[in-house]
Amino acid sequence: MKYRLLTYNIRKGGTGREALITDVINACTPDLVLLQEATRPSTIERIAGDTGMVQWSARAGHSLGFMSRRPVEHHAWHRPRFSRHAFIEIVPAGTTLRLFGLHLSAVHSAWTESRRMFELRALLRGIQRHQEGPHLLAGDFNTLAPGEILDVQKLPSRLRPLVWLSGGRIRWRTIQLVMDSGYVDGYRAKHVRQPGWTFPTWDPHVRLDYVFLPAAFADYLTSCEIVDGPGAVRASDHFPLLVQLDIARP
Repeated sequence: MKYRLLTYNIRKGGTGREALITDVINACTPDLVLLQEATRPSTIERIAGDTGMVQWSARAGHSLGFMSRRPVEHHAWHRPRFSRHAFIEIVPAGTTLRLFGLHLSAVHSAWTESRRMFELRALLRGIQRHQEGPHLLAGDFNTLAPGEILDVQKLPSRLRPLVWLSGGRIRWRTIQLVMDSGYVDGYRAKHVRQPGWTFPTWDPHVRLDYVFLPAAFADYLTSCEIVDGPGAVRASDHFPLLVQLDIARP
């Protein structure tokens, strides 16, 4: 069974850019869209209608939401104890798949990387009971993978001091934690040499958006692509990731 997933940070609720976001989504023909910065439910409702999605959900002031072309059997937000951010759990009807969308803390610094590690550990504990079945982690992780380079000169001037206050060097540990927990980096599995930059759309130089699958189910992934056409440049500050899966029926 083929299943297409789009993970997309639509920037500050997407209001005023609904038509642009709609065009990006329609061009990808996803079965489900995991959204970050989906903070305005009325905007998400409009985009869902314009993209032919039969089900959607978002909460005012909450980053995470979704839209689905097919019915969803279950969805819920979970906020682990002491974690600043919730994650969203979605079970598409008629599949064996469970999706977990997340949006980790922003800003590049040693302190915020520690915060992202805390949030990620909380999420992994929260989904532990599902780790034996096919599932997927996707969203805006706001961090770099090990070995990737942050060009500090490309950061806004107001944010550069945070890097220097971190000692001038940030240990990027969050993505390594995911992989050490038995997950495969979906984009890197399909694109060994491409940088995979997803942010910002007007001058891409960092990869912040990821999709991970358990190693035992990595062969479910048939493709993982960055949607970086001209329309996507105007629609948001993040390029979305389009994932195609070949999953077993229940």
